[in-house]
Amino acid sequence: MDQFVNQIRVFIENNQDWAGPVTAVLTMAESLVIVGLFVPATALLLITGGLVGSGTLDGASILVWGMAGAIVGDALSYWLGRGVGPKVLRRWPLSQHRTAVARARLFFSRYGFASVLAGRFMGPIRSTIPTVAGVMGMGHARFQTANVLSAALWMPVMLAPGYLTMRNMDDIGAASQIGMLVGTGISVVLGVWLLFMVMRKRRVAVPTRRTRR
Repeated sequence: MDQFVNQIRVFIENNQDWAGPVTAVLTMAESLVIVGLFVPATALLLITGGLVGSGTLDGASILVWGMAGAIVGDALSYWLGRGVGPKVLRRWPLSQHRTAVARARLFFSRYGFASVLAGRFMGPIRSTIPTVAGVMGMGHARFQTANVLSAALWMPVMLAPGYLTMRNMDDIGAASQIGMLVGTGISVVLGVWLLFMVMRKRRVAVPTRRTRR
């Protein structure tokens, strides 16, 4: 696996025009059900972030390509679940990952829209949540809204560590950008946490109201 990661790094460094498409393929594969479990996208995105920080790659282009790949990957996983239905969860290869599937179903049942939004940040169930959302009949518009929002948050967060490592901390401009990225990361974490709290309160409040009636 380390050799594969190194080969991708060398290819990107030597073929910078292909860095965007390669990033899109990686993020798409990482978002595909089951396939995502075997793609070392996290390590590769850390390296890509470092290349952006060093000025080797254009950050805006990498962000756009990476977000596009992540959105397409989740969309394909969603349509698999929507098209095939519940039986896809009981067939190979998902039948070999029952624990991850069970966690994804429970997570989606509890949090719905928020689970798709936050699920991309949760490694063990990241690539399974979209398929579960499709199987359980989540509306297309709601899913795609959560899909796009989560990709827009996830991609900068994944690139940030490598980017920050490569930037010169003594440079004022770099310090300003680092501060912005750190602030964004904190905002993402707080936003996801607040969203969970709101969704949890709503889930608890609904049965209470019905009981009173």
